[in-house]
Amino acid sequence: MARLAELQPGRPGSIFTSDLSVNEFLLVRQAGFRPLGLVLGSSVYHVGIQVGRWGKNQELGTLSQAMYHARELAMTRMEAEANVLGADGIVAVRLEVELKEWGTDIAEFIAVGTAVKAEHGGNWRNNRNQPFTSDLSGQDFWTLLQTGYMPLGMVMGTCVYHVAHRKLGNVVANIGQNTELPDFTQALYDARELAMERMQREAERLQAEGIVGVNLSQHNHTWGGHTTEFFAIGTAVRPIRADHEIQRPTMVLGLDS
Repeated sequence: MARLAELQPGRPGSIFTSDLSVNEFLLVRQAGFRPLGLVLGSSVYHVGIQVGRWGKNQELGTLSQAMYHARELAMTRMEAEANVLGADGIVAVRLEVELKEWGTDIAEFIAVGTAVKAEHGGNWRNNRNQPFTSDLSGQDFWTLLQTGYMPLGMVMGTCVYHVAHRKLGNVVANIGQNTELPDFTQALYDARELAMERMQREAERLQAEGIVGVNLSQHNHTWGGHTTEFFAIGTAVRPIRADHEIQRPTMVLGLDS
C-alpha cells in the first residue's frame, strides 16, 4: 500500500511503473490511456490430492477448483491494487504459475499488469464496477479500440482431467500398428471442451459479445503423465457503442508492427 501511495496521480514527485515495452507504452498512450503503475496479485496455494480411477476417464473436480480458485485470488488482488490507484483498467496482464521448492503440491499463482487511466474520461469499467483486465499486448489493445471494441475482463476456464490407463491387452494388440486410441482422443476432447465452456460462461456473466486472444494450453504440473490441466483464457469484449464503425488503423511512423 505504501508503494501504491507513491504512485497516486497528482502526488508531487509521483512516477509510474510499467512492464510495457517502449512501443506498447506509446501505443497505449496514443489510445488515450495513461499508465499509472505496475499492479500485482499473488497466492501461494496448496493443491490438494484427489485420486482418479486407474482405468477411467474423469475430471478431478477438487483439483480443477483448486487451480481456478488460486488464479482467481491472484487476479482479485491485482484488481484491488488497480482500484487503489483509481485505474480504469489493467493491460498486458500476465497470469503465471510457479512451482516452489517447499513441496511438489505448493505453487505460487501470480497476476501482474499495468494499471491505466483514460485521459478523456468515460466509463471503462465492466458491469461489476471493476477495472477491465486484458492480456492483450499494447499493440493489440490499441487495435481493439480502433475497431470500436473495449475489453471487459479476462475470462478463464480450467479442467484437471485424469486420462485412463490402457489395459495390457490393448497395449499388446496395438504393438506395431498405426491406430487411433479413441479413449485417449475422447478424454482430451472432453477436457478441452469443459475448459472452453467455463471460459464462455464467465464471458456471458460480463455481458460480453465475444472473446479475443484465446489461448488454450495444457499443463501436467506434478501430477504424473495421466493427469493434466487444460486451461483456457482470453479477453472478453463488447462494442464501445451500438453504432460503432470499424476504423482502419492508422500506422504509427517509427514503430515496428
